[in-house]
Amino acid sequence: MKTFCGSIVILLLLLACKERPQSETLKQSVLSDSTTVEIIAPTDSKTKPKFKSLSGLADSTFVRLADFSDDFAYDMRYATKNNFLKEKVYDCAECYTRVKTVKALLKANKAFMKLGYRIKFFDCYRPNSVQYKMWAIVPNPQYVANPKKGSIHNKGGAVDITLETLEGKELDMGTDFDFFGKRAYHDNLDLPESILENRKVLKETMEEYGFWSIRTEWWHYNLSTASNDKVANFKWECE
Repeated sequence: MKTFCGSIVILLLLLACKERPQSETLKQSVLSDSTTVEIIAPTDSKTKPKFKSLSGLADSTFVRLADFSDDFAYDMRYATKNNFLKEKVYDCAECYTRVKTVKALLKANKAFMKLGYRIKFFDCYRPNSVQYKMWAIVPNPQYVANPKKGSIHNKGGAVDITLETLEGKELDMGTDFDFFGKRAYHDNLDLPESILENRKVLKETMEEYGFWSIRTEWWHYNLSTASNDKVANFKWECE
């Protein structure tokens, strides 16, 4: 009787395997006098890429930086009240910018990582509507660009950044982000040598990959090819 039952089970298994897609795996194990079959769910042989590709995208397209690399760090200050405005002006913390800016940032960050550092972002692309919010709080062109003209942040070509070690420790740049005073100036050399060296590494590497700085803010970098781009008001969705 056991031999007959066993033959029936084997026949059923052969028929099941014949009809089963190749993507499914069949396991057979014998426990005492009974035979059990475990079917493992189909698995997609083509794994989805971890990051999106920039290939085929126009340089002017706005994209989310985190979709193309996880080698960056973020502290998006304007999505919090921890900024000179003392107000939250972004609905959520995201770093978007144009494709050509992303390409340059990826190259610069690769160079920093060889030195044991990575880029940490305070601000990236800024919709023009947010520029109006900032202007309403601090209507002073010394600190906030007039939204009627806009800033390169509004064009998707500017980033506010610092450096941190690969373990997550920020390098000492002498001041916090958005410190408005001479201590934040690039041409202020009356600072400890270690701070000057940190700023030099940041500045020289960013310049090597197509960015230029402004004299009064050690954290601000503009992509050299972005100055003639149009002010934009693209807004990303918050999850």
